[in-house]
Amino acid sequence: MVTTKDVNGPLGSVEAADAERAIRRAILLYCKGIDTCDADTVMEAFHSDATTDYGAAQGKAADFAKGATSKLREYAIATKHFPSDSLITFTSATTADVETQIIAWHRCSNERGEYLENFAGRYWDSFECRDGDWRIAHRRLTHDWDILHTVEPAFPAGRYHPSPRK
Repeated sequence: MVTTKDVNGPLGSVEAADAERAIRRAILLYCKGIDTCDADTVMEAFHSDATTDYGAAQGKAADFAKGATSKLREYAIATKHFPSDSLITFTSATTADVETQIIAWHRCSNERGEYLENFAGRYWDSFECRDGDWRIAHRRLTHDWDILHTVEPAFPAGRYHPSPRK
């Protein structure tokens, strides 16, 4: 059985609902920033002193945001990150542990042609509310699986408007 206390933790119903919307928005802003290669939008999800642990890349979130968006701009033709609905556990009135499953597609190209990198993993986020602002204080990414697909484009070039990237 899941109770209101399980869902809201120490927050009231209205406060918990507002916090959940802010947390979900931060996760979506992160995905938008990564997919548009916009480090500033990525950082809207994080507090300025936040840290990240992506396995091989650990350190300040700001360094990760700059490095990842720069690398993706050069490495991938386009990316798409799809977060699941998040499991949010409020650990205090101003902190939450958040688990979000993620599937990412990276459309890339090399001398052999185009290919898709498909990645599935989980974000384990520690959110903090500071002055009413819910953002990630620390993120850890774990890996569930990945696969590489060789592809042939389904539509001719120019059929659709390209999505913007920075």
